Amino acid sequence: MRSRRSRKKKGFWPLKLSIFLLFLIGSFLTVVIIASFLLGPPSLTRDQNTIYYGENEEVIGEEYGTEKRYWLDLDDIDDKAEKATIWTEDQHFYDHFGFDFKRLAGAIWKDIRTMSLKEGASTITQQYARNLFLTHEKTWKRKLYEAFYTIRLEMFYDKDELLQGYLNTIYYGHGAYGIESASRYYFDKSANALTWAEAAMLAGIPKGPSLYSPFHNMDKAKMRQELILTNLKDRRVIDQTTYEEAIQEELDFSEERLIVTQGVAPYFQDVVVEELQDLLDVDMEEIRSGGYQVYTTLDVEQQKSLKLASEQVIKNEEIQLGGMAMDPSSGAITALLGGQDYEESSFNRAVQAKRMPGSSFKPFLYYAALENGMTPATTLMSKPTTFALADGKSYQPSNYNGYYANEPITMAQALALSDNIYAVKTNLYVQPERFVRIAKEKFGIESELEPVASLALGTEVVNVREMVTGYSVIANGGKKVEPYTIERVTDAVGNVLYDREAAKEEENTDSGWSLFSQPKEDPQILNPNYTYILTDLMKGMFEEDLNGYMSVTGATIADQLTHEYAGKSGSTDSDSWMVGFSPALTAGVWVGYDDNREIERVDEQQYAKEIWAQFMEETHETLPVQHPVKPEDVIEVAIDLNTGLIASDECPNTHNMYFVRGTQPTKQCTLHLQDYFHEHPDAVDQIPEDGSLLEDWWKWLLIGEDSPPVIEE
Repeated sequence: MRSRRSRKKKGFWPLKLSIFLLFLIGSFLTVVIIASFLLGPPSLTRDQNTIYYGENEEVIGEEYGTEKRYWLDLDDIDDKAEKATIWTEDQHFYDHFGFDFKRLAGAIWKDIRTMSLKEGASTITQQYARNLFLTHEKTWKRKLYEAFYTIRLEMFYDKDELLQGYLNTIYYGHGAYGIESASRYYFDKSANALTWAEAAMLAGIPKGPSLYSPFHNMDKAKMRQELILTNLKDRRVIDQTTYEEAIQEELDFSEERLIVTQGVAPYFQDVVVEELQDLLDVDMEEIRSGGYQVYTTLDVEQQKSLKLASEQVIKNEEIQLGGMAMDPSSGAITALLGGQDYEESSFNRAVQAKRMPGSSFKPFLYYAALENGMTPATTLMSKPTTFALADGKSYQPSNYNGYYANEPITMAQALALSDNIYAVKTNLYVQPERFVRIAKEKFGIESELEPVASLALGTEVVNVREMVTGYSVIANGGKKVEPYTIERVTDAVGNVLYDREAAKEEENTDSGWSLFSQPKEDPQILNPNYTYILTDLMKGMFEEDLNGYMSVTGATIADQLTHEYAGKSGSTDSDSWMVGFSPALTAGVWVGYDDNREIERVDEQQYAKEIWAQFMEETHETLPVQHPVKPEDVIEVAIDLNTGLIASDECPNTHNMYFVRGTQPTKQCTLHLQDYFHEHPDAVDQIPEDGSLLEDWWKWLLIGEDSPPVIEE
């Protein structure tokens, strides 16, 4: 009897709990509805502009709200665009009170199961509420606020007003907000004259502008357009004939696209948006109108200098460029150009284009060589050479214009003159597999690299950001560096969402750092001794005492430079590069045609060097003068360029080189002793046949005593 009663009591509790929960939910909804009524209609003109700030907190760009977007009445928007949008985003829009509870329940259940907030089931009203009043962060708090504003919008505005507001504020990618801006941007026409094919294409973009923009990915955009048209046909919004005509219609995209807002550095701003997407884990379209305050690394004056240099140097509208400047000690990107004109092409050639770097890739090779026993004085023969490779094939590289020394040259001269034969021999000595590993692990090259002999000549493709990052590792003395554009992000009311310094401190704490220990510095990934030596070698391209069978590669701009720089140029038939640095700044410039056509004009082959030189000189007028500190184990020795041995006073071509103590040459050059005896034939008669006094003769020639040694009877 007791057990039966007990079972009844146990069965009664779930019912009581359910009633209690329903009561709570009902009470909450009642309070929300009353509060919504008492607060009255929310304003439909409130904007949440995302603002971008430069290094000194000056505004460099802004994503505007409704006040600076095209706004059309619903009657002026093509009915096709309205239907395509509703049947894609919210099929029950005219039937619900702001929420599609069936979809919402499924999304909530999936979020609970995955412990995330990634599943969305937002109605048009919810999305409009988010665009007007909220950020796009994925938190329960934001979702509750979104629900509150959705109820208020539905309570005080009719469906047509809400649809009109939504169509005028939704983000369609490429800086275009609203259906009118999007229609003009993509099709160069007003939103009151769209075809079904055009309307379906536009309706598919807001789900993910970075994925479904036809200018980013035509295949995905077309697939989504066809999916939307199929849905419209299945729902009997359009008939079979209309469907087939729309599917087959060849879209006429605008060639002269007008960007809604460009700002000081539009290419840089695009990189910021991508970085922000990763940091906050939000969609790109959410970032554009999220009301964020984004504090970036951009140095406005450097950006202006880079842009001005490109405009003054380049005289050909068809040729393009990618340029970037970076603080080598931190990785902060301070200036960036992705092309000549953002309005003509938003394709970012500094980060998106991958091109062959040519000889500008050689510094990474020569670091590997230094690490594997070679020195600046190591000599190798410079002459036409056919290399027999391990796979049975042969490889026959050539030097620029077919010039060769036809004698041994030192590494210092090989880098300054950009001798290709020396580079390939060095790569085969280092081994291409090891070279690839060093380029990736130590210099941050992320692109695919094939371990082949020609890699020494930069035949694999990379982007400007990778090259500038790799050179920055050399510039800062060999410490790891990661490029970035964002220092801090807040929401519209100043709440900090991300702070780089705080994030680094948190990393230190997670890795064992505490208040009682020193903050961890960026890891040392290059040997400081070899890094210092490599930096000095890279200054050689501007030092004309290294001229040999041809001039040093930086001779054309050397007279423009008033500061000390290290760098390397590179060229292929269709690419021209110049990358270099001082301790305070690294910069890289690529110039070429998008279609990979050959750069034929001599002046165009010099564009990259000219832009780089002008930018670096102007920028260094205000940068503090810094000098790298020579490591204790590095020594300076005068070397004869003909032999790679310690130079004597008689050696005509010498250059001071740096060595890790103990690796410098130990023998002195005797090549020019023969020249002395040729000029003084009588001196030869004084040397015994056994050569016992030859060493004394060398000392006399090298030390410079008053008279030669005397032979006693």
